[in-house]
Amino acid sequence: MKKQPHFIPALHFHWLTRWYDPMMRCLFPESGTKAALIALAHIQPGQIVLDVGCGTGTLTVQIKQTEPGAIVYGLDTDLQVLDIARRKAEQAGEAIILQQGTATCLPYPNGSFDRVFSSLMLHHLTRQDKQQMLREAFRVLKPGGELHIADFGKPHDFVMWLISLMMRWFEEIHDHILGCLPAFIMNAGFHPVEETAQHRTLVGTIALYRASKPMKND
Repeated sequence: MKKQPHFIPALHFHWLTRWYDPMMRCLFPESGTKAALIALAHIQPGQIVLDVGCGTGTLTVQIKQTEPGAIVYGLDTDLQVLDIARRKAEQAGEAIILQQGTATCLPYPNGSFDRVFSSLMLHHLTRQDKQQMLREAFRVLKPGGELHIADFGKPHDFVMWLISLMMRWFEEIHDHILGCLPAFIMNAGFHPVEETAQHRTLVGTIALYRASKPMKND
């Protein structure tokens, strides 16, 4: 039997997965952050969109609701959260394509997507796997396609810096708090790369990033 790859479940433990959505609503300005992330992508009818590490499908469903004419995929390693995402999509009456797979080896051909999203997933990955995931996102995007990320970022005020003293050793957040993520994105081939917004939360600064895959003649 093929061994499943190691991954950190939602809230770190499988037995906490059922509480993931309520906890996210308490700890993060989730609806506003995700709405801002989607708005920056300017998704058009007919475009093909991938949500990497889609978790329980909150962002995936919201993307489809924002632009019903888009074809929306969600990918996650964890079958338990994918089951929640499927139920959520069914309850919302939205047709999205959910698949199991890893962010570091996306099961899609080169140039498959117009937009790739990643929301609060990268901080679960080691530095090496973050860089590999970003290279994979670059590979599956069409030329001119865009990557949109929401994740922990460099503290932008004193309160967020104090919170970061506790959070920086949790999971793989340290690189994010040091402000390394834009460099990782650029090293994967994206240009330009910009931080578009910062959000204060109970667990630190959440930053939004937008990056483009250059056209072939750029």
